[in-house]
Amino acid sequence: MRKGRAAAILAGLAVAVAACGNAPTTTEPTASASAPATGGGDKTLQGVKLEVAAKWTGAEQKNFEQVLKAFADKTGAEVTYASTGEDTGAYLGPRIQGNNPPDVAILPQPGLVQQYAEQKALKPLSADVTKEIDANYTPYWKELGSVDGQVYGVLIKAAHKSLVWYRSSAFEEAGVQPATTWDELVKSAQTLADSGTAPFSLCGASGWTLTDLFENVYLSTAGPENYDKLSKHEIPWTDPSVKTALEKIAQIAGKKEFVAGGSSGALQTDFPTCVNDVYSTKKAAMVIEADFVAVEAVQSGAKLGEEAKYFPFPKAGDTAPVVLGGDVAVAMKDSPGAMALVQFLASKEGGEIWAKLPGYLSPNKNVSPDNYPDELTKQLGQTIVSAGDAVRYDMSDLAPSAFGGTDGKGEWKVLQDFLRNPTDVKGTQDALEAEAKKAWK
Repeated sequence: MRKGRAAAILAGLAVAVAACGNAPTTTEPTASASAPATGGGDKTLQGVKLEVAAKWTGAEQKNFEQVLKAFADKTGAEVTYASTGEDTGAYLGPRIQGNNPPDVAILPQPGLVQQYAEQKALKPLSADVTKEIDANYTPYWKELGSVDGQVYGVLIKAAHKSLVWYRSSAFEEAGVQPATTWDELVKSAQTLADSGTAPFSLCGASGWTLTDLFENVYLSTAGPENYDKLSKHEIPWTDPSVKTALEKIAQIAGKKEFVAGGSSGALQTDFPTCVNDVYSTKKAAMVIEADFVAVEAVQSGAKLGEEAKYFPFPKAGDTAPVVLGGDVAVAMKDSPGAMALVQFLASKEGGEIWAKLPGYLSPNKNVSPDNYPDELTKQLGQTIVSAGDAVRYDMSDLAPSAFGGTDGKGEWKVLQDFLRNPTDVKGTQDALEAEAKKAWK
């Protein structure tokens, strides 16, 4: 997956740092997560064996297995966990073709819901599961797991992608405060540059970070409705709303003194090196990326909440943007056990069990942030809840992978070219539209 390299760094610190939002993705042998039927519950699935497949390994797998154990204790089911590794599609494809899919799979891209639904590899969620989704999720999240009006999946785990991380000592030395608007951010950037510190470390070698930047600016300036339209290519990338967002980005990308190493340096800096350049080598004051920055910041020697702090992505327009990535649970077998497990994962009960463990954020509106184990994660969880209907899923992950998820191609390459020449807004729009037309053909 496009976020795999960023996600992989969580393996060693998922327990120690609760702010992590993505999963380790190295492949491990199939691991058993079955649990004996102990404690309370109705035991309606006594003796039923279920298999659930997801990309998680290491500490994150162990945390998820605790959620599965709670389900097993409640229902009497025996649940086995299998790690798909980095490429979920490569793991599931042969099993689907061999008519031996897991009962439940956790998909790291909503695009896979569409793909597998069209292949008839998914089972429509039951009325009880759909009722659970209606009770706990906004209509947008229900639509995200639906194809042609039929509900197939539910988002059960989120990564918060609307954050600006900063080095507090750099801000203190320059006398600047966290920005709440884009104009304030640009003004603070100038003050930082004047003080001798490059404001931004841009991870330009990792194209997905540039799509994340665009999505936040676009959601804020164009609003949720246009965001939805652009994500489906219902409006062209030559639309004036895209021009507005690119012009905003050019205000920071187009000033050499604003970017550590200039544009050429940024295009040679990947994630997580860009985080290291803020907290270890101290080449810059800020890095714009998701909650999983916390792990690399700690590895760079910064203490969370002291030297490593964050503020919400500033409003560039009328909307305070909240962009999420995440994982969708689907049923690949039409059985009471599979439906019961998806329903449990979609429930307030299941979400609260998971929320008490490190490395988890819930898109379930009824899972109180008070369940999270530390203050940083509580703040992130509250941001998701407070965003309400304005929160949106990562646009590039909603697009065909040829456009939104392929290194050196599509949106990644065009935005890298834009970083190289931020004055060419029209050329960038034309190139994005040409790539989109090919991908949506």
